[in-house]
Amino acid sequence: MSLRAKSRLLLSCSSALVMGAAVVSASFDAFAQVQVKPLGPMVLNPAPQTPVGEINAQPGSGLDQSQLAPLDPQFGEQTSEILDGQIVTGAEWEDGFDSGVRSLTELDMASPIISENTRFFMEQAIPGYQQIVAQGGWNQVTYPGRPLRVGQNHDSVVELRQRLITSGDLLPEAGLSKTFDSFVDAAVRRFQLRHGLSADGVVGKDTVDALNVPAVTRLRQLEMNLDRVKELAGKMKGKYIMVNIPAARIEAVENGVIRSRHTAVVGMKDRQTPILASAVHEVNFNPYWTVPVSIIRKDLIPRMQKDPSYLAKNNIRIFDWSGNKLEWDDIDWNTQQATQYRFTQDPGEKNSMGSIRINFHNKHQVYLHDTPEQSLFGSGNRFHSSGCVRVQNVRELVTWMLGSTTDGWDRALVDESIRSGERLDAKLKTRIPLFLSYVTAWASSDGAVHFRGDIYDMDGLNQPASGNVNLTMR
Repeated sequence: MSLRAKSRLLLSCSSALVMGAAVVSASFDAFAQVQVKPLGPMVLNPAPQTPVGEINAQPGSGLDQSQLAPLDPQFGEQTSEILDGQIVTGAEWEDGFDSGVRSLTELDMASPIISENTRFFMEQAIPGYQQIVAQGGWNQVTYPGRPLRVGQNHDSVVELRQRLITSGDLLPEAGLSKTFDSFVDAAVRRFQLRHGLSADGVVGKDTVDALNVPAVTRLRQLEMNLDRVKELAGKMKGKYIMVNIPAARIEAVENGVIRSRHTAVVGMKDRQTPILASAVHEVNFNPYWTVPVSIIRKDLIPRMQKDPSYLAKNNIRIFDWSGNKLEWDDIDWNTQQATQYRFTQDPGEKNSMGSIRINFHNKHQVYLHDTPEQSLFGSGNRFHSSGCVRVQNVRELVTWMLGSTTDGWDRALVDESIRSGERLDAKLKTRIPLFLSYVTAWASSDGAVHFRGDIYDMDGLNQPASGNVNLTMR
């Protein structure tokens, strides 16, 4: 089947799915607030043209501004560089840079990741992927050795265009020229957003790796995650908090509407954030931190061997289990003796919990919390923790939790409680369900199918790292 025929096939699937979406809208009254748009296997609905420079997260669009990098204003300049032995020359305005691009704000990033609607959208997207796989999948994209970006000409851009057309990120009318124009730039950004990459329009090694994950792998991901979504969708009702570990994202949801969305830092591969269902029952302001035995063994002992002043620098005190205080030199740091004692970090700027800890019952000794290391939230690789979940803009999440369940709480009181520096425990009058989940593929109301890297190898598909896993963003 020709490339154009494949794209037409996806667009015809989109038309059929629009009718199905209308049925779903009528069937799920509880989710009536979700705006249903044309659907498809990946990104099938042609978006309206947007002038260059206007691709930005608009108020109320639900588009995550932190993922959307600015357009490169230099695309019209005459430049030349060598990529893989080829001279890459900057293109002229007549190459179509001012012709308009597909709107990124058409992507539905305001609806919850998991709902009964999500299950329907995934079921409707799978046949499109099956057709792509049956026709041989999509082509591979050659990485030329250096990143490609708007304004360049290169043979790899032809492969890039073909790949993006097959997946529906680029309209077939854009053609297969060597020019990386604004149509390609917008299509790349859409692809990057769907795969948890920084939407900067730059095709670096990480974007190429995600492009080159075979279609059959993506199909298997969809099928496997459909079962996960079916199980979760029946549980996520009313008010809840959902952490999607592979996406390193948190959603606070109330009656099908996202009240706030937060970037997260989750567990490393060898210190995984557990998959569980619980309920938030308490918020600690300006908390102490008792260092878990696993971290004493893996982190604290090696650091003390290198720097005996580490505990003092980080306001960590040592106690035996009778409450007696010890000094650092009371312990033989060349053994595992330290694991027999309690290490407590005082509240303050250096506390690993930051200013807030969110408690929920679980056997893993994990929790949601603030962090003094705010720079990690801007990283593409947000898998740094020892199992707990660090929350960006945690005050907003806590304000919603306490304000919607417990009398007297608002943002001003949250801020004042932190500013006081005093220990304070706020118990929720009504507990809020919490789900730490593992979803690497899902579909949304706009027809876009989203993928994330299988960071804990739970899909069992041996796919290359893609999405937001171990990325340098170039």
